[in-house]
Amino acid sequence: MADGGSWRTFGPLHLPDGFPSRVVRAFIPAGGRRSQRRPVLYMFDGQNVFGDEGSFAGGWHAHEAVRKLDGRRHHVPIVVAIEHGGGRRMDELTPWSMGRMGGGMADKFLDWVVGTVVPLVQRELPAQDGPVGAAIAGSSLGGLAALYAHYRHPDVFGGAIAMSPSLFVGRGKIYSFVSERDRPGISRVYLDVGGREAGGRMSNGVKRMAEQLEARGYEKPQLLYRYDERAGHNESAWRRRLPRALRFMMKK
Repeated sequence: MADGGSWRTFGPLHLPDGFPSRVVRAFIPAGGRRSQRRPVLYMFDGQNVFGDEGSFAGGWHAHEAVRKLDGRRHHVPIVVAIEHGGGRRMDELTPWSMGRMGGGMADKFLDWVVGTVVPLVQRELPAQDGPVGAAIAGSSLGGLAALYAHYRHPDVFGGAIAMSPSLFVGRGKIYSFVSERDRPGISRVYLDVGGREAGGRMSNGVKRMAEQLEARGYEKPQLLYRYDERAGHNESAWRRRLPRALRFMMKK
């Protein structure tokens, strides 16, 4: 992997409620003062975040995207990749079930992320604390979970990057969930979708969420919706869109 930073691996970490143990890996960019504390981007599906070995269509190479950020205009974050639980992935990333699929276990999984992973990162790495210093990201079910995490834990995560989020889970309960929550005091939301996902059917749902947030007063500094007309539902599309998402989320 590329140089220009350092790496830390934590775990395997044990989870409650029968979730599989897993590794959490962090990339700390080079540069800055030794005492400087950086914001943190927490990312679901950690097997895909850095290299290609854990993914179906290549990894996100998030460390490379972070290294290319212009530090004069953007904060350059630590990236924390939280591995998914294999066969339990659908359970832990879904706040609601989908008929017989998904276990609606996201609350318990996020309790572990907030209660174990975030304190570990703040203790062991030069990480800022509070929502101004943390955002959470994911794609597909991870995109849904990232958006849900931001509104469920606004005191921890001040923003969400939700790429191709599976907003249909639980027959679209995320729309009412977000509308019923207070708007977080610190909130940036990035949403995107590809025009070829689910035969083009996913785009309407993601656009609906963007319009819902606009109706609540989100303006350009707080909300970015991106429609990628020719993109499908895969890691290569998310990798290509990640730099723009980072520039939006980490803009000074």
